[in-house]
Amino acid sequence: MDKHSPLEPTSPRRRLHARLPLLAVLCALAGAGAAQAQAPAKPTPPAAAAKDDSAIVLVGKDGWLFPAWGSLSDVDMQAVDASTRLIAEAKARLAARGIRLELLLLPDKVLFYEDRLPEGKVVSVSVEKRYDTLLGSLQKAGVEALDARKVLAGVHAAGSDVFYRSDQHWTQAAADATADALAARIKQAVPNLAGEPGSGTPLGKETRERRYGDLAELFLPPEQRAAVGRETFTVRRVAESQGLLDSGKAPVHVTGHSMVQPYFGFPQKLSNALDRPVTVNWKAGNVGPWIMLLEYLESDDFRTNPPQVLVWQMFEPVYGFGPQAQGQWDNASIMTPQQWTARLNKALGQ
Repeated sequence: MDKHSPLEPTSPRRRLHARLPLLAVLCALAGAGAAQAQAPAKPTPPAAAAKDDSAIVLVGKDGWLFPAWGSLSDVDMQAVDASTRLIAEAKARLAARGIRLELLLLPDKVLFYEDRLPEGKVVSVSVEKRYDTLLGSLQKAGVEALDARKVLAGVHAAGSDVFYRSDQHWTQAAADATADALAARIKQAVPNLAGEPGSGTPLGKETRERRYGDLAELFLPPEQRAAVGRETFTVRRVAESQGLLDSGKAPVHVTGHSMVQPYFGFPQKLSNALDRPVTVNWKAGNVGPWIMLLEYLESDDFRTNPPQVLVWQMFEPVYGFGPQAQGQWDNASIMTPQQWTARLNKALGQ
């Protein structure tokens, strides 16, 4: 769950979550400057925050920080299967419209850095197996999904970090590898993507920014934040050949939270690998994946330019948090599963 993102909800750049051509989004972000685009809101840390961790952040070894909203011990299979049923329903409804659903389930940061957890914090056997459990639940319901954990494990084994040390988000290396793997799946499943060859996003030069990660910036007191320190973020700038005139129908659309925002490189790498335009809508904050899918399907952009492939990004630790998850999503995002299904069917004309 993306409880907080480096983008302020009130920032003009934050409102770029609407379905815009990806190149326009990238140019707007680059023109504003990544440092400004990543400026975090500053919520008040919980009063009961301990020295080592809080209700939101676990402060681990060597300055490693972990979001604390996913359980390290339990997997609620009833909730998992309830979410899976809704996903399977969405897949069926989209398929009836000729749209392929690609569920992108991103793994928990802690699975790759369990050795950096605070003393006394351990991952249970059921949580270690949770990602495979979720894939199994999906497969049983007829929903095939990319094994993103396997992809990131390969990146990690090759010596690259897959999550930033003091941030909840993935690295560009992880986003790039996942985009390449997902593009291969899409090209195999939909060999005749609309659009012209050469219309994908050209990749710009890599630059590096030195700053605090969002978990440090948002939730640690100044002394602890200074002890954790800044880290280097790799960012791919907009290529010189990109411009704001790029437009037209995109055969692939991505919807999700801040993991898929252009700052971390996933949508532009996916576009480059597919050699086709990709559009994206995403939101910061604790809105959850359920409302994000509905917002896109209820938009004029979907009605006028439906894609051939819809990539719906979810996050392993909160997979079982359905649309009714009180206390997890913001109030405007809360609805019963029946209400969610009714809106899904209405948006898809069924």
